[in-house]
This record gives sequence, C-alpha cells and structure tokens, in this order.
Amino acid sequence: SSMYNSTNILIINYMKGYEEACKSFEPKDLEVSAVGRHFMITGANSGIGRATAMVVAKKGGTVHMVCRNKGRAEEARAAIVNESGNTEVFIHIVDLSQTHKVSQFAENFKKQFSSLNVLINNAGCMLHKRELNAEGLEKNFATNIMGVYILTQTLIPLLQMSRDPRVITVSSGGMLVQKLRFDDLQSEKGSFDGLMVYAQNKRQQVVLTEQWAKANPLIHFSVMHPGWVDTPAVSSSMPEFHHMMGERLRTVEQGADTVVWLALSRVVSRMCSGQFFQGEQQESDASRITSSPSTPADDSFPLQIVSLFPPTSLWLGLTVLLMRCRLL
Repeated sequence: SSMYNSTNILIINYMKGYEEACKSFEPKDLEVSAVGRHFMITGANSGIGRATAMVVAKKGGTVHMVCRNKGRAEEARAAIVNESGNTEVFIHIVDLSQTHKVSQFAENFKKQFSSLNVLINNAGCMLHKRELNAEGLEKNFATNIMGVYILTQTLIPLLQMSRDPRVITVSSGGMLVQKLRFDDLQSEKGSFDGLMVYAQNKRQQVVLTEQWAKANPLIHFSVMHPGWVDTPAVSSSMPEFHHMMGERLRTVEQGADTVVWLALSRVVSRMCSGQFFQGEQQESDASRITSSPSTPADDSFPLQIVSLFPPTSLWLGLTVLLMRCRLL
C-alpha cells in the first residue's frame, strides 16, 4: 500500500541519519567498570537485550535478566556467563503483558535487592491481531506501555536510593509515522494495524520518559532508537520489511551500542534527562518529537480511563502523565 511504501521511505531516510549519528561514539566513553552496579534488562534472552546483557556482564556488572520464557532465558544466561566469566547474572521470569504480575515482581524485587542502578526497558511486542490479556487490556499496549510504566514507576524508589541511577527505554524511529493519540489507548476504533499500534506505543514511551524526567530529577531518564536491527522480533513481526532491508539491517551488537553507551558512559550522567537519542546525538527537546504533530486529547479522556480500568494508583498515575502531554 502507499502508506507502507511511504513508511519504508521514511525509515530508510531516518536510517541514514542514524548512521551519521553513530559515527560520533567515543570508545573511551566505555572504558569503565560496572562492578558493584546492578542492571535490570527486560527481554534479555535475545536480540538487543541479550547483546546488552553480554556487554554489561563483561564489564563486571550484576545483570538481572527479565524474561518471559524460562528455557530461552536459561540458555542465554549460560552463554553470557560462559563468555563473560561473570556469574552475577540472575533470571527473573515475568510476562510483561500481565500487569498485575509485573507489579508483584517489582514489589518483590525491592524487598530482595537493596540496589538497582540501571533499568533498561527493552522488551516489547508487536501483535498483528487484537488480543486482550487476562485483565482485559490490549496486549501491545499492556506490554509496551503499561508493563513498562508499572515496572519503572514501582522501581523508582529503589533507583533513587542507588548511585548514579538511570532508566533507558528502547523506543523506535518507527514512532515518526504516528501522531500522538489519547482517545483510543486500547485500539478499538477502526481496523487494527499492529505496526501502527506499535509505532503509537513507541511514541507514547518518549512522552512517558520526558514526564518521568521532570518528576524524578535524581534519576537520569533516556529513550532511544537502536537503528533498524536484525532481531528475531523484526524478522517475525515485520517479515516484508526484514526481507526488503536485508544486509542493511544492523547486527544486534550494533543495535545495542546506544543502550550500552547510555547505561555505562560517565558522559551521560552530565547530560539533560528526558532526551531522545539516536546514536550519541540527542534531541534537545523530546517534546518536540512527541507533541508538534499530535492532535489534542479530547475532554473525555480522563473519564474514558476511569471507566475502562480500575482506578488504582498506577492507572491514575498513567492518566496524569498522559494528560500532561496536552500541556507540552
């Protein structure tokens, strides 16, 4: 379709800009030790998450792999421990689409561990059919937004007590094909397009990052585009795109470079929080990405949230964060 053709053109042009941005990486920025620092990485058993976990483990960091599949997680952990020589790699089995389980996990983690220096929200999903989780939430939104929101929000007190705390969320340049929407979080209107729902979720992640940065000045928040990477998720969720891009896709190690830099480099802690990164280049104002092309939320948005979902503190918090976007 013409929409997908224009999307592909946008992606290819954006890729060129990304490649230029990556040239500014300074190897010396990563000449650091991560010994004594705790890193939580969601989706750590494959793709960018696994590549990031490997680098962190080699730097001596304690790695908390948050994964959905126990078998694949154990296989990935064994490979990471074997290659890095670091046994401080822990597996936590959590399905991020089940929001109550995410909340339980995060609460238990705070009781079990006294420190969390870096949270990397890497896991995501792109379902092409509209499915609901056990709580009645559309699964893309549940995983990409609610799971990320609940995990991050619940762990903020632990992060605040830790040295040089950081939160990094893996977004996507694909968000550029979507205007920010407030009136259909569950993707109930019109025909369901998994690719566009995913792009909308990735745009929402940029907004959440900026709002978290404003509300939590002790923590460095960032959100980033990893480039277009040859991951299992891309090949299974976007087979036509995967075939079209072929060898132009980045390796998972290349895709992890910005995440690793944001997680480890001392330079980052001196940068403004709440920014969107591609390579080492940051947008001076992330809200410019998220707000300028967006349609304002209508006045019924808060009522929609309250009527659709139980008014827990986490839901109300998400409502407030998204409503603030009207002011950006």
